[in-house]
Amino acid sequence: MRARSVRASPPPPALAAAHFSHIGRYWDARQGKWVAKLLPGDYYVATQDELIFTVLGSCVSACIRDRVLRIGGMNHFMLPENAGDGRSPWGEAASAATRYGNVAMERLINDILKLGGRRENLEVKLVGGGRVLDAMTDVGARNIRFVREFVATEGYKIVGEDLGSTWPRKVLYHPSTGDARVKKLGRDVGGALAERERSHARSIDSAPVAGEIDLF
Repeated sequence: MRARSVRASPPPPALAAAHFSHIGRYWDARQGKWVAKLLPGDYYVATQDELIFTVLGSCVSACIRDRVLRIGGMNHFMLPENAGDGRSPWGEAASAATRYGNVAMERLINDILKLGGRRENLEVKLVGGGRVLDAMTDVGARNIRFVREFVATEGYKIVGEDLGSTWPRKVLYHPSTGDARVKKLGRDVGGALAERERSHARSIDSAPVAGEIDLF
């Protein structure tokens, strides 16, 4: 019997910036591409032919790219913005800045601009914000309201969205082409996903982020 050849994965593309070194990346043989996997509070910018993946409950992801340079990225934020009192509905004092939509949006956009992107060329797709538990405070609706207002105020163009309802979602974004594939998950996974979001938020409550007020 002839041995089946196994194609070795190519080396991962160079990171757009050193502060993405903590992001997990894996080779997807079926897609033939490297995939960056985001957890709550993460964001990532790709300058080469990578995919970006995450799973959303009440959280929201903005997929943003420069349509001319074909570079872009995605964030995954848990709350609209810091209420100003240093506390969040998730638990103790908040310190991980990119869990908040206002910081996550600014950092993602600014990283794209630092790589040569232009504001007038940016296009946006929005995903998430599901009410995954009936008994849960509707953080998803607040996240949706925030991100729509942010994009409108800044004058960016929304070219697609899949927001709200009661479904958790998987999203796979390809900044090079602008394609975003969304898969709605069953309500039965909503409870586990909501707890994962809460647990992750609690786990980083006491972990300060260097330069968290250093916005551009």
